[in-house]
Amino acid sequence: MSRIGKLPITLPSSVSVNVGDNNLITVKGPKGELHQQVHPDMKISVEDGTLTIERPSESKEHKSLHGLYRSLINNMTIGVSEGFRKELELIGVGFRVTNTGQLLELSLGLSHPIFLELPQEVKVETKMERNKTPKIILESCDKQLIGQVCAKIRSFRKPEPYKGKGVRFVGEEVRRKSGKTAATAK
Repeated sequence: MSRIGKLPITLPSSVSVNVGDNNLITVKGPKGELHQQVHPDMKISVEDGTLTIERPSESKEHKSLHGLYRSLINNMTIGVSEGFRKELELIGVGFRVTNTGQLLELSLGLSHPIFLELPQEVKVETKMERNKTPKIILESCDKQLIGQVCAKIRSFRKPEPYKGKGVRFVGEEVRRKSGKTAATAK
């Protein structure tokens, strides 16, 4: 992880970074604003459109924190400038999805529909087209939040290995198992 931490982060022209007291970093861009509290031992400097993080010692803890915070801040700059997008598809007979604002309604073959209230930072769009699998498209500037929302939606019906039914990411390969085989005649 220490090699990742040494790489400088180039800041796009539309992104501004502010290092406040107690190492609170605020990143602002066209897609939004994010905050991250950084360990007090790490030294952060912003010069000429590049952000660098320095560690005080070569200890294992400082090396791991160095790479961690570099990755987090890099994800923040990408998020506020370009944003993150995840697409989920529902594979199964009768699986449906609709949204009204931030409320997502999922019909996943259970005896009841599932309602999920999404955070305001996540933009949601659903697509239900004839002869195509229903899709959920999520967009946000916060990579951690969008990943957590995707994991929550996926946890309602994970793809199973026999028929492949469930909620999965678009393009995800599900390892399939063969079912029961007929008993051999003696």
